[in-house]
Amino acid sequence: MIRQKWTCAWCCVFLCIFGISSFSTTPVYGALRKKPVAKPAVSDDGLPVVSAAAAVLMDVTTGDILFGKQADTRRPPASTTKIMTAILGLELGRPDEVVTVSQKAADVGEATLHLDPGEKITLYELITGALVRSGNDACVAIGEHIAGSEEQFVKLMNKKALALGAQNTHFENTNGLPRKEHYSTAKDLALMARQGLQIPQFASITRQKETEIHFLEPDVFMDLRNTNKLLWNYPYANGVKTGTTTAAGKCLVASASKEGRQLLAVVLNAPDRFGDAKKLLEWGFEKTQTVRLVDAGQVVAEFPSTKKSVEVFINYPIDVSIPSVERKNLETRIVWEKTAYMPVRAGERLGRLEVWHGKQKLNSVPLLSENEVKEDYHNMLFK
Repeated sequence: MIRQKWTCAWCCVFLCIFGISSFSTTPVYGALRKKPVAKPAVSDDGLPVVSAAAAVLMDVTTGDILFGKQADTRRPPASTTKIMTAILGLELGRPDEVVTVSQKAADVGEATLHLDPGEKITLYELITGALVRSGNDACVAIGEHIAGSEEQFVKLMNKKALALGAQNTHFENTNGLPRKEHYSTAKDLALMARQGLQIPQFASITRQKETEIHFLEPDVFMDLRNTNKLLWNYPYANGVKTGTTTAAGKCLVASASKEGRQLLAVVLNAPDRFGDAKKLLEWGFEKTQTVRLVDAGQVVAEFPSTKKSVEVFINYPIDVSIPSVERKNLETRIVWEKTAYMPVRAGERLGRLEVWHGKQKLNSVPLLSENEVKEDYHNMLFK
């Protein structure tokens, strides 16, 4: 036993000496190692560099896309799916409606509110649980309550997506759990999130860092903490939703407001999703601007006439969001749709005003007549 102890002691001394000798060389080798090179914040053309496989930056007010990377590439959206579930829940249901949790909803796994069959809770509280805590079970309960079944609710989700212009989106469930034909794009998710932010209750829920929901039966409260860490890390952040699965990677739809502007960033399969979103939002606030091209009611041209001028106007303002350096490339074009010298009714559509950025048409609005012309000047010319 004594010999074993001395042997162990000598071994320890030997290891310590060897270890010290080895560690003493570490700074030498460490000095020779190259430090990892940090990725630049912007590319040579001044656009932000992000880790995300797909990304979009959108101005919430105008809907203009300020930045895109693989914006129309179909990808698994993970729990960002819940944005659409919440939109329909708020649009088609009343917040105070009481929902009874089904066995199917209670059986949903992964990120959940741990609902039990037979529990009663209001629709608004369920939507809060879906958006803040990312409850998969809450989404199934919402769908069943609104449409009678999750399958019928998913059909409504797909119809709503198409109505919003999200043409590269197809849902298979209410919560974003992996399915082969369940996909969306960065651009489509921005369109959906923009719609959600127009709903005051949606905007209010998604900006909360922490909250609680109240179950009616049993009479208990549950504390919730938002999965969107950007709400803590970026002072201008005010929404929207995270998402994570193995297939989708780390995803985030994030909104922020600064100096009267609200921007929306979407990053999909982003190893640094919060860093990417913050980078996009900051770039948008610093390097882009919203330009008022025409005011509501402003007369912009005159329709061709022989005796009486017909002024034309638009009935709502035209705002365009664009990188500041591209402001000089904006132009407006007038396209007449009515034959010249014909009778004109007051308020009649005579043409359209198009907004172009280089070769891309950004907007098109009707041109309306300010006054009327009853005489048929076209026929008078040939009498």
